[in-house]
Amino acid sequence: MSDTYEKTDQGPGKLFCFGLGYTGLALAKALIADGWQVAGTSRTAESASFLTEQGIEAFVFDRTRPLADAGSALKGVTHLLSSVPPDETGDPVLDCHADDLEALAQNTAWAGYLSTTVVYGNRDGGWVDESSARTPGVARGQRRVDAEDRWIALGQASNIPVHLFRLAGIYGPGRSAFDQIRAGREKRVERPGQVFSRIHVEDIVAVLRASMQQPRAGAAYNLCDDNAAAPADVTAFACELMGVPVPPAVQYEDADLSDMAKTFWADNKRVRNNLLQQELGVTLKYPDYQSGLRAILAAEQAG
Repeated sequence: MSDTYEKTDQGPGKLFCFGLGYTGLALAKALIADGWQVAGTSRTAESASFLTEQGIEAFVFDRTRPLADAGSALKGVTHLLSSVPPDETGDPVLDCHADDLEALAQNTAWAGYLSTTVVYGNRDGGWVDESSARTPGVARGQRRVDAEDRWIALGQASNIPVHLFRLAGIYGPGRSAFDQIRAGREKRVERPGQVFSRIHVEDIVAVLRASMQQPRAGAAYNLCDDNAAAPADVTAFACELMGVPVPPAVQYEDADLSDMAKTFWADNKRVRNNLLQQELGVTLKYPDYQSGLRAILAAEQAG
């Protein structure tokens, strides 16, 4: 496969997305608005029904319930995306449907796998980019590395142009610090020197669409904004925008975090996003959490 890319002027295609959750649905809505067909999966019949109401051909899928007729479900697909995370056994999509995906090779112009920046592990606040070694320090990070390798191997074996997108913490309308504050679930946890990267869902959609127009088989992109920041600072800023009291800070050692939450705090790094800007030509709409949160609140207040 070529390691170069060129911009392609494509008309509307058909996307199949394994895992039409928060990010997948945002992409689906944007594509449908431009005349695309979209099909994909969810984990429950209830959520599949909701997707159908959005104009999406929806199927129920998980490891225990693979697609009953994958050939029919995937018919006519030109673009493929998976946001399904690996479990302790492996990647559910590839375990259940690798052969079915390989059968799409002739017509698949682009495929993407949504990974996360956990693959880089802890860097004690140092910088990483796409060329940095993947050195995960937690089990879920190693599962992501294994899944990335399998998706790239699928692409190499089938000549499907597979792309990896390593996402930082995702936020956007209905999924931001505002929602946590309103629900009374937001803690201002502090740990000296600890920062996290994040990315607005609209910017994720913009990057995915830019990649679809400029496929480069085997490419990996970091998706994050320009401003890694301490979570306590984000919470304080959101409270100030809402006009509510800023909760007192709680030190990490006293925060009583869940085991899963502790795995996130185990990694401390700053993530460079130069490649998505230089290669794909994407200018982030929300280059920092301040601009993203302001836009979310303004949209909420506008109704």
